[in-house]
Amino acid sequence: MTSKNDRLSFLEEMKDVRRIRKPNRAEITTPRELTPGHLERQRAAVEKSFKDSNPLTSEMVDPLTAHDILCWQRPGIQHGVFRKLKHGQYAIEARLDLHRMTVELARREVFQFIADCARYGLRSVIILHGKGERNPDGIAQLKSYLAKWLPELPNVLAFHSAEKRHGGTGAVYVMVRKSDRDKQHNRELYGSL
Repeated sequence: MTSKNDRLSFLEEMKDVRRIRKPNRAEITTPRELTPGHLERQRAAVEKSFKDSNPLTSEMVDPLTAHDILCWQRPGIQHGVFRKLKHGQYAIEARLDLHRMTVELARREVFQFIADCARYGLRSVIILHGKGERNPDGIAQLKSYLAKWLPELPNVLAFHSAEKRHGGTGAVYVMVRKSDRDKQHNRELYGSL
């Protein structure tokens, strides 16, 4: 409890104090002038165009249907190796499912997937792209783009539509180039230069 004298001395000390009147609004105005840093960021954004390191095309491609077979190999690929790929005789080391993806998202995913496979030494992989049978125009859009994209990637040696047990014409086996590390390992093992 405070005494009467304490209260009176407090009020005496506070007699010149006035309540600060605040408006009942938040201050939401933003400064209209742009800072030099803001102007520099604007200038840089306009001048520097985005450099996409992904070489895969996003332009129109030749349309394929659900039953078209994808088949391609680089020169120098042995026929026996390609035949084994075609018949799904290599163990599938990784898979990428493109179902329900847009063309642009699939473009990024395929590019990254093949790069990752090459980096980690995965040689035989499968990409599930779907047949496009439900499309009203009958065009298998992702399949059409994939047929164009895979030969554009230097790490892809060959590809072929999958066997029925792995998705048939709605999937594709892909043979990925051997990594430099694996090539060196084989040279050491077998003594070739």
